[in-house]
Amino acid sequence: MMSYGRADIPILASVAGVSENRKAWLCDVWGVLHDGETVFAPAIEACRIFKRRGGEVILISNSPRPSEAVLDHLDLLGVPQDCFSALVTSGDVTRALVETYSGEPVFHLGPERDRCLFDGLDVEFAPAAKAVAIVCTGFFDEEHEVAEDYDGMLAAFAARGVPMICANPDLVVERGSKLLPCAGLLAERYAAFGQTAVQAGKPYSPIYEAALRKLAKPLPKSEILAIGDGIDTDIKGANGQGIDSIYIASRVHLGVAVEDGVASGPLFERLFAARAFRPAAAMPHLQW
Repeated sequence: MMSYGRADIPILASVAGVSENRKAWLCDVWGVLHDGETVFAPAIEACRIFKRRGGEVILISNSPRPSEAVLDHLDLLGVPQDCFSALVTSGDVTRALVETYSGEPVFHLGPERDRCLFDGLDVEFAPAAKAVAIVCTGFFDEEHEVAEDYDGMLAAFAARGVPMICANPDLVVERGSKLLPCAGLLAERYAAFGQTAVQAGKPYSPIYEAALRKLAKPLPKSEILAIGDGIDTDIKGANGQGIDSIYIASRVHLGVAVEDGVASGPLFERLFAARAFRPAAAMPHLQW
């Protein structure tokens, strides 16, 4: 791994130097390649260049939907498939967890658009009072709801000891100029009622194991670089795997766009001051 002191987190203008001896990137999607509305052209080009130089780009996403659905969304946004080698989502990992409830009644906590997660699985959708498990993919209406709106429902589930599978550990996501809540907030809220959710995506190991299996051949961790904008998902997860990471600044943690002039070393230091892990470096945007 790269060696760096506690004093400074290097701010990079280009990912080229730190990628010199790398053979693979584990690259986040939402927040690095696009914001849900706009594709980030410099990031796309950086991935293309890395691939042309012989590298593999494995996209690793906390989307609660399976890879096929996310690929369709990337096509719709205009993210070209020639900029990455493979894709793994939290939804892919979630499907394996849901299969343990085959034939049993489950409650889907999340928007209708995420129902593709269950395609081909032998599960019975049930009302909250009859479900033996909760599969949480997000808020029913993330534009207008807050986590506290679910306290009554979650308290009732907790009283029965109903297990929750959280298909997206992210707390919030950046969509255009907005920050919208994700399933991770409801899993966090469920913990306040004494119940721990099983988490499918970053920073937990199963999604990294799935991503590493997508590589053409096994690589030492020193030849892999993780890139992402989620401190407690992308950066923490990479640290747990012994993989160097690059933190990409975004509204998710900064609260404002980097164009507003806040992408400074001291700011990044404050973000990581209370955490036991740090990125190898930070960048305002992914670019070569």
